[in-house]
Amino acid sequence: MTGRRPTTIEHAPTPTLTPTLKRTVRTVAALAAGAALLTGCGVIPGTTAGSGDQQITVMTWAPEDTEATNMAGMPAMAQAYARWVNAHGGIGGRTLRVLTCNDRNDSVTAARCARSAVEQHAVAVVGSYSQHGRAFLSTLGAAGIPYIGGYGASDSEFTSPLSYPVNGGQAALLAGNGEQLAKPCARTVLVRPDTIAGDELSPLLNTGLARNRRPAATDLRVAEDSTDYSGQARRALTTASADPAGDGCVVAVLGDRTDTFFDSFRRMRTDYPAVRTATVLGSVDQSEINRTGGAKSPYEGAYVTGWYPAADDARWEPMRKVIKEQAFGDNRIDPTDTGVQTTWIAYTVLKQVVESLGGSEVSARSVRIALDKGLRVTTGGLTPSLRWGYDHMSAAGEFPRLVNARVTFQKVEQGRLVATRKRMVDVTDTLAKAP
Repeated sequence: MTGRRPTTIEHAPTPTLTPTLKRTVRTVAALAAGAALLTGCGVIPGTTAGSGDQQITVMTWAPEDTEATNMAGMPAMAQAYARWVNAHGGIGGRTLRVLTCNDRNDSVTAARCARSAVEQHAVAVVGSYSQHGRAFLSTLGAAGIPYIGGYGASDSEFTSPLSYPVNGGQAALLAGNGEQLAKPCARTVLVRPDTIAGDELSPLLNTGLARNRRPAATDLRVAEDSTDYSGQARRALTTASADPAGDGCVVAVLGDRTDTFFDSFRRMRTDYPAVRTATVLGSVDQSEINRTGGAKSPYEGAYVTGWYPAADDARWEPMRKVIKEQAFGDNRIDPTDTGVQTTWIAYTVLKQVVESLGGSEVSARSVRIALDKGLRVTTGGLTPSLRWGYDHMSAAGEFPRLVNARVTFQKVEQGRLVATRKRMVDVTDTLAKAP
């Protein structure tokens, strides 16, 4: 105790409301209610808003609190990045204002998030996740708002001229996983969600396998939001183990439900000791391996394909410093999570684009023009140099916007994800042959 008297708050008498004042109060209440109707959307807490040309508004969205895939770390990373960049003078002296939106893994809500970005005059949607590319890209396209650094969860992100991806999406991961598994796996079973996005996975994996003369994988479709996969795990194991040489592999690509599948898988795997396992980053990461037992986890020995360097690589240190400075206690942000990593890279791109404009106006149009003219962006070695000019479009068949088709081959050894190749693997040729 300091001995000081507590501060007393005096309440002014309640005024009598005149008809004019009543109308004013109703108007303010209506405006507040209207703002609340932007379901799942908000401005980052603790950010000082600028004014006029001194403020840049962007949006980041991702699903949160759903029964399927959740990516809460992505908007949380965007919030942390904004606090960090504003604490260090903003971007080119401009305040970064970040809006967030929960797309709820729902096409209608994803479209609503896009409309909110238009209404709030966002210059870009940055570092986001949604499986419903068709639902939101048409709205962004009509307003000319660029979509920078999406997670790559839908093929539309690699065809829309308003999309500027920083990785190869699920397409590159599955094609790369096929190449990675071709040597150790004579027979492969793919366990994937029974969804439209899931339908795209099997042909990509098979293309990677076929390049190395391996047969197509058995396609095992499962419910995306199931809480038990015992029956499917048994079927996957029996199918994979049917190979005469004993070189069977089970690949599970189920997002948040991958750990649920492997929990069921673990309980019966002792009957099939020769079957190997595999997945892709995004379905598992280092924190998941740690949580499920480290070297004794069901992921031990699994082959894993990723977009970026392993989580303990020194090239992630700048991101880790930002998280430590601005979000040390935020357990939504895991630096080993590929969603968080993608958002970091996407905002790295945004910063360089805005800085390239100098004192010129920062708008959706000026950002888009800078990218379309082939601005070269670097990411500290986390990706190759990125350029989206029309003369830098991809030769990867149905994925013309895929300017980074490189993946990393990793494996879980002694409870740690370690790189099995020093250099990234370019899967452009594989994707060019995908049906």
